[in-house]
Amino acid sequence: MSLWKIAWRSIQQRALPSALTAFSIGLGVALVVAVLVIHSVLARSFQRGAGGYDLIIGAKGSPLQLVLNTVFYLEQQIETVPYDLYDRLDTGRHPASAGIKTVIPVCMGHAYRGVPVVATVPEMFTELTYLDEREYRFAAGRNFEYDGAFEAVAGWYAAREAGLRLGSKFSPVASGPAAEGAGHEDLPFEIVGILEPTGTPNDRALFVNMEGFFQCPAHAAGLSSLERSLQEPEKREDAPAPPEDHPEEGATHEHEDAHQHEGEDEQDHEHEADHQHEGDHDHDHDHEHHREVTAMLVVSRMDEAPGVATLLADAINKGNEAQAAKPVEVIAGLFEGIVGDVQTVLLVLAVLVVVVAGIGILVSIYNSMSDRRHEIAIMRALGARRSTVMAVILVESILLALGGGALGVLLGHGLIGVLGPTIAERTMVVVHPWEFQLVELILIPGLIVLATIVGYLPAVAAYKTDVARSLTATG
Repeated sequence: MSLWKIAWRSIQQRALPSALTAFSIGLGVALVVAVLVIHSVLARSFQRGAGGYDLIIGAKGSPLQLVLNTVFYLEQQIETVPYDLYDRLDTGRHPASAGIKTVIPVCMGHAYRGVPVVATVPEMFTELTYLDEREYRFAAGRNFEYDGAFEAVAGWYAAREAGLRLGSKFSPVASGPAAEGAGHEDLPFEIVGILEPTGTPNDRALFVNMEGFFQCPAHAAGLSSLERSLQEPEKREDAPAPPEDHPEEGATHEHEDAHQHEGEDEQDHEHEADHQHEGDHDHDHDHEHHREVTAMLVVSRMDEAPGVATLLADAINKGNEAQAAKPVEVIAGLFEGIVGDVQTVLLVLAVLVVVVAGIGILVSIYNSMSDRRHEIAIMRALGARRSTVMAVILVESILLALGGGALGVLLGHGLIGVLGPTIAERTMVVVHPWEFQLVELILIPGLIVLATIVGYLPAVAAYKTDVARSLTATG
């Protein structure tokens, strides 16, 4: 009979203690698998959340705030850049335009039922990609178009969260300090398309036509409120004192003033019609002048000239108009600085659980040695060597560890499969149960080494068993 069969028979004879020992190993391995898989998926989701473009251009300030606001819609950012900057980058009138392949403007600061609303252009879903060059697809409907000023597209989770479907209409509400007091109803946007799940932050956002966004009353009111808040201190300092009342003097000149005003009113009425068209033109000009965007997503010509994204970012950052941030670098730094430490802590705890479970193997086999002395003595009497008896104990320890490890891998991936839908719903991170990491292969030799170490002491005890004393004590 081979050593493996003898060791397996020994495990079967102590089925309950052996099962509990293997289960404790399995729990530790399951924790290790879950940490490795979830960390890997999170890392890919974070780093690919900005997939499809190389740079984000926005107002001067913190690159991290710009990325969090633009990619993940996590922060409110009231700083904007003039629409003219986007127009010059898009039409090639900016010095840095030579390195740009595509530029997509986005405007934020609005929401609907807690879901962020992003104003952009149709190229958002035709020119950009996500997750390894995947193209955006629609689960229902189509993309909004330029001539549909009040058309909108919903991410799959945003549509469900806000209770929207094809044909539904909604009115975004401006958020942030600039929109305080804007208690009015915006022009309604109509959902013409719902995106398929992407596993990116875009799943939980509503996208509206930028042209319609600029026509929204909330957008204009928010801008006017912001301008008033910036101008009020200056007005308080420079405002002239109110004129003093002189009733007697006013009574003396009352008739003259009335006659003079009649003449002025006639002249005003004559010129009012002439200036009406000119006033409308000035209003349109001011409307164009006050157009602003929160950020721009830039696809550089890296396929034509490697390194052009860095040169483009340097050219933008040297100017005073805006800043350019590389989202992949910013997100990687944030992820490694925060989530990376958490992963290390969890892995250390998981490894400690496995080590403690390994010590359980040691205790289980060692405590059974007193009951196995007669069995070992019979093996020795039948001609088994001391090294053979020692090997049987080590093989038994390895079998327990490998069995627990296999159970742990199944438990870990099964747990991910059960929790995957909940994780995707709450965090927009899609985790599949069959996600397998190559580092999991290290678990097998690691468990063999651990089992050999913890099985060594019981094996030595079996090696030193006195055959004559054991047979006499039994007899």
